[in-house]
Amino acid sequence: MQYPEMIVVRQKFDSTRVGDVHRAVMDELNRIGVAAKVRRGQRVAITAGSRGIANIATATGAVCDWVKARGAEPFIFPAMGSHGGATAEGQVAVLSHYGITEESMGTPILSTMEVEEIGRTEDGLPIYLDKHARTADHIIVVNRVKPHTKFEGEIESGLMKMMAIGMGKHKGAQLYHKACIQFTMNRVIDTVGLVVMAKSLVLCGLALVENGYDETAIVRAVLPEELVEEEKKLLVEARRRMAQLPFAEIDILIVDEMGKNISGTGMDTNVTGVNRDILGDFTTSPRVKRLFARDLTPESEGNAVGIGLASFVTTRLVQKMDRHKTYINAMTGISPEKAAIPMYFDTDEECINAALDSIGMVEPQDSRIVHIRNTLHLDRIAVSRAYEAELKARPDLTTEGSWARMSFGEDGTLASLL
Repeated sequence: MQYPEMIVVRQKFDSTRVGDVHRAVMDELNRIGVAAKVRRGQRVAITAGSRGIANIATATGAVCDWVKARGAEPFIFPAMGSHGGATAEGQVAVLSHYGITEESMGTPILSTMEVEEIGRTEDGLPIYLDKHARTADHIIVVNRVKPHTKFEGEIESGLMKMMAIGMGKHKGAQLYHKACIQFTMNRVIDTVGLVVMAKSLVLCGLALVENGYDETAIVRAVLPEELVEEEKKLLVEARRRMAQLPFAEIDILIVDEMGKNISGTGMDTNVTGVNRDILGDFTTSPRVKRLFARDLTPESEGNAVGIGLASFVTTRLVQKMDRHKTYINAMTGISPEKAAIPMYFDTDEECINAALDSIGMVEPQDSRIVHIRNTLHLDRIAVSRAYEAELKARPDLTTEGSWARMSFGEDGTLASLL
């Protein structure tokens, strides 16, 4: 087969970043004036989610340090719904991949799947809260604000969602995802989050926004009464700074790795344009004919949710999949489609050949191929010769090296330019 020539391309994104994240967190918590509410000896619960967030261990550690400086006693609790196989031990293991351990934080991690009902929404939905967090004097909610992979709205993935689906553990996440089919995800998150703030002694939120290089761009502490409006503004900023693929039409998108530390859906649908969900497909760009996912990150602990978004995957990815963890996460999110195993082959070469054979009347050497490491790191990608004219017309794109024919090792492994 006559494979296309490929070349490495660098994209330019907004590079605004926070130099000292620890200092920024401390300053922000001091700025909003909540220190006077934290008294010596009080217990303060700090959330820790399952997403791969830049500097999350540093930010979480800074919150712990700030609480200790007030003479209070912090503890960290996993706020990640059903992730980690929906077990207390599994969720602690997820946090350890991000550098959040009792030793590194100097703070206890209290993990349980037990919840308590703290109220009901105006639609009659019970609201659940982590049992340990319920006993705390204060809760500090820490999360990244970003576009969600399942729905669109003024508030998507961030502090409000963590208060509903993360802090509600498996029981809450399962209920709210079911409820969103009737009430919409936007309404469920809004109504649940507002009651959680009113009933669970949320001291404040700490929102993190990233730039296109997977770096911390904004650190913002917010009071409960300002949280909704501030999160709306931060989502606009997050969307503006988010890295995207440079082309609207793609025959084959090759993704080296997918995983829960990359995106809630393994591969961010806002980047790939590929989405399957009972709530519908709200993504329109880019238009990808075939998506080939090569591997699963070790940080995923076998959770391969999002595998069903691929057209082709390797046998090695399928073998790394923990069906129990994947199925629990997929069913909790009411997304069995995302756990469906696509066609898979033993080698990269077989997968790419199958993809090339299924894109229509396009000669392989003329195919539009984009190759990325994952959907978080898009500043350096590889593209095929079919994009040459567009590359010359784009000042935000620069090439590295020279064109080289796509090739494979004796074992069929793709010889990656990345």
